[in-house]
Amino acid sequence: MTSSCCRPRAGRAPGAAAAAGARPEPPPAGAAQRRAGPGAEPLRVRWARAAAVPAAVGGAMRMAVGAAAGEGAAQSPGPAAVSLGLSVAVVSSLVNGSTFVLQKKGIVRARGRGTSYLTDIVWWSGTIAMALGQIGNFLAYTAVPTVLVTPLGALGVPFGSILASYLLKEKLNILGKLGCLLSCAGSVVLIIHSPKSESVTTQAELEEKLTNPVFVGYLCIVLLMLLLLIFWIAPAHGPTNIMVYISICSLLGSFTVPSTKGIGLAAQDIFHNNPSSQRALYLCLVLLAVLGCSIIIQFRYINKALECFDSSVFGAIYYVVFTTLVLLASAILFREWSNVGVVDFLGMACGFTTVSIGIVLIQVFKEFNFNIGDLNKPNMKTD
Repeated sequence: MTSSCCRPRAGRAPGAAAAAGARPEPPPAGAAQRRAGPGAEPLRVRWARAAAVPAAVGGAMRMAVGAAAGEGAAQSPGPAAVSLGLSVAVVSSLVNGSTFVLQKKGIVRARGRGTSYLTDIVWWSGTIAMALGQIGNFLAYTAVPTVLVTPLGALGVPFGSILASYLLKEKLNILGKLGCLLSCAGSVVLIIHSPKSESVTTQAELEEKLTNPVFVGYLCIVLLMLLLLIFWIAPAHGPTNIMVYISICSLLGSFTVPSTKGIGLAAQDIFHNNPSSQRALYLCLVLLAVLGCSIIIQFRYINKALECFDSSVFGAIYYVVFTTLVLLASAILFREWSNVGVVDFLGMACGFTTVSIGIVLIQVFKEFNFNIGDLNKPNMKTD
């Protein structure tokens, strides 16, 4: 009788044990991966980590201390997240402002030695600085709206002009210094009036925006213009007209910045165990391919422009055209302007105009031999 009572307890099924309150043993490590098949999980993890690490940092920035809880936190970053994103954007703009000067210095040094600039360490330092600046921009784009990050590139223009006056012996007179102050003041106005909330916060919203007929039409127009510029206009007029190379690099910004923002959104869903994670992985890989191709082509034509034109002139015009086209592409894709009021819109327009005037003062009047001491000189003209 005793043995018959004990027999069911010895052979009790795992489900009965769970019903009785016992804790089931965890499955052995690697069992889920063996069920998924050899080689399936490592490929997914390899690509997911490469794409999701910067996005995870951006997500941490977005959810920093001070962010509002609940649904509002996903759509409106907290003050600490915005401050951190702005800090990263400012540092990145300063780093990017030094890249053209360092690369130009390397090209000049290599030309003096009669060698390729690929062998010059100063040129490589500018290239590394460009990579670091783009990584910083990537993190900033994942934390705050695009229209808040892109205009801050203006801070790199006066910084690059000051650096060029030392490294390249380019002139920076009193009007150029005034232009530096105006650029910084305009950037502050842009920060104050830029939208602080995101309009696209999920992968589903991103996919819907990417298939929008207006954005698809815009991309088709940009592709046609790029093909025309690269294969017909640049070979004939690129070395003599600075706007050719600037137009190519700026139009490519219509792909790089939205792709960077899209990668940050798609990468957040890759590690989630749901059917949309596979689609997020594919979308992230496509955007990475677009981003990589765009950066390579931009890199090629930036160096072509630096071989033919002054670095400060190129940097100033490039900022205005690049910022305008990126804001246009972001407005079409992400609709970040939808929550901007009339006052903030006018404030951003005034800030961007102030920045542009400062850049013109830095570059257009750089050849004028005019300093603050000339204001106190008496008029020596006699009849």
